[in-house]
Amino acid sequence: MAISSRLDTARVFTTVLLPTLAKGVIVRRPGVMAAAEKVQSDTRAIDTMRRLRDRYGPEPVRLRITGRSVAMLVDPTDVGRLLAGSPEPFALATKEKKAALKHFQPHGVLISEGPERDRLRRLNERALRPENVPAEAIVRDEADLLTRHVMSTGELTWESFNQAWWRIARRIVLGSGARADDRLTDDLKALRENANWAFLHPRQRGLRERFQRRLDGHLARREEGSLAAQPGDLSGQVPHWLFAFDAAGIVTLRALAIGARGMNGILESARLWPTTPVILRESTIATRWHGTWLPENTEFVVFTPFFHRDPDRLPFADRYAPELWDGPRDPAIVPFSAGPGECPGRDLVLTTAATMLDTLSEHLAFPTLSAPLPGTLNHFGLRIPAEPTGTRVS
Repeated sequence: MAISSRLDTARVFTTVLLPTLAKGVIVRRPGVMAAAEKVQSDTRAIDTMRRLRDRYGPEPVRLRITGRSVAMLVDPTDVGRLLAGSPEPFALATKEKKAALKHFQPHGVLISEGPERDRLRRLNERALRPENVPAEAIVRDEADLLTRHVMSTGELTWESFNQAWWRIARRIVLGSGARADDRLTDDLKALRENANWAFLHPRQRGLRERFQRRLDGHLARREEGSLAAQPGDLSGQVPHWLFAFDAAGIVTLRALAIGARGMNGILESARLWPTTPVILRESTIATRWHGTWLPENTEFVVFTPFFHRDPDRLPFADRYAPELWDGPRDPAIVPFSAGPGECPGRDLVLTTAATMLDTLSEHLAFPTLSAPLPGTLNHFGLRIPAEPTGTRVS
């Protein structure tokens, strides 16, 4: 069995796990993201994972942690096996994930189990189909207003982009009646900030109840042309849909910064800078890996930046390579996860994000980052100069 030394375990914690947690797994922390960009923390983390694989070989590397079995995956084939084997024998609802997500979505599909998970998964898959909502029209409407603002200021910033993006998200999910309800998503952000601390932050029941009342008021309208009009009890699922739109916005602005276009451009942005940097699964039985048995309740950790940007395996690791999405891919390049736990809103997110990317690019010209692209890119600090392309905004 590959068991890391105490020194290597400390390296994994100090350069991989703790910086990832510090940046914010549920909602990003601007100050930490700025510091992480300065030191290129993800590049350091990838280097640590490369050394771990080189020293211990391809089997999962078990960290020396008292009272907990934690294994870091270092082989792409193992990542494919782990994700394909969810929820049995590799459960999605890990202890850490439950502790975090219960702050704002205690009834979400990600932390449900058994028949209830199957039911909620089906509900999410039905509701989140792109054809259920006119996402492209909504995006173009809001992108037109954002374009006018950028033309007047001469630059696109995270602040201006994010305001437009949340208007899009609220309209797609809840309808035009929620377009201006910043309070709803501000309350959700506060709950997500608590969720960053998982076990360590007490749950703010009053705040969550206030958020839920506000959300349920919008859902009660079941506004035509929004996801809220879909059948079923959506109340427990919508917090995660809104949560996912935050990550999609980050991916879209980063895509603009590298001159990306279309759905492949969005996928590349998510490959280069994964918004889910750590994928967790917990084994429900003892499992055999490369001839070695790992016990039940082992927590498996997939550090996605390593698998997405490993220069030893991927010749395109640090450049924009949209062509890779047109054919078979490495099983560990998983910007939307994979297997039964793959994001059910993948196609809707791609449609929304790609439309925003392409609509802005039709009317605005941006300078772009060149290869080699940075390992860590702080989206909060992006200030992208913009000029009109000459295409008239109607």
